[in-house]
Amino acid sequence: MKRSLHIGINNYPGTQNDLSGCVNDANDWKDALEAHGFQTTTLLDAQAKKKAMVDAISKIVKDTTKNDIAVITYSGHGTWVADEDGDEEDGRDEALCPHDIMEGKLITDDELYDIFSERTWGARIIFISDSCHSGSVSKASNFILGSKDEALKTPKIRFLAPEVYLQGNQELLQKAKRVEFKIEARWKIRAATVLFAGCKDTEYSYDAWFNGRANGAFSYLALKALENMDENATYNDWFKEIRTYLPHENYPQTPQILAAKYQKNTWKLFAD
Repeated sequence: MKRSLHIGINNYPGTQNDLSGCVNDANDWKDALEAHGFQTTTLLDAQAKKKAMVDAISKIVKDTTKNDIAVITYSGHGTWVADEDGDEEDGRDEALCPHDIMEGKLITDDELYDIFSERTWGARIIFISDSCHSGSVSKASNFILGSKDEALKTPKIRFLAPEVYLQGNQELLQKAKRVEFKIEARWKIRAATVLFAGCKDTEYSYDAWFNGRANGAFSYLALKALENMDENATYNDWFKEIRTYLPHENYPQTPQILAAKYQKNTWKLFAD
């Protein structure tokens, strides 16, 4: 059985950090995976609150049994929070930003790790994240230039700084500011069997425009690369093709793949 879940969030109420291409990403991934024989589900904007996201991710992981495949794609803001349990050397937990992030709802890598760790042995879980988890408000502001119309089509970064959603909680905000910034490959969602990320931990994933339509640079170009794959292609073949498009001078982000060597090199792309 092949199942997929596609999450896309453009609208972040209570912030000035709405995105443009994430819903398109989710629908584009859905169309592509349906063409590969997947049963698909989407969560878009207000549908993608924390509880709904956690429930949907937990369900697809639980329903995926030995030799089944599940693909989960996420397009939206990423962020980080001060680590609460001491398991991160850099003092930070990376997180996804649901639609209700301003209500204090976020999904940390600890939570994702716990969900993915419950998967059935032999189940293949592919997680594709078009977001990023490092940065600051001052850096983000550099990308908002010119008139409002120009700003709408200026590439944006898919990072929501803690200063935005912790503005009403000075204790947590000050704790976040005290965390020393270190860069490591730290996403514990490596419990998924294969993880694709749109950029390195030191980079941003871009919300961009292609032919007058908004998309994530990674999602758009990864799907373009997918069109060039044949039935014998592996995940590593696909990754290498993606890397022919990114990084690009307009989108200086370097896609990443985290998986065991045999998974990358022997598993057929989106095949059960």
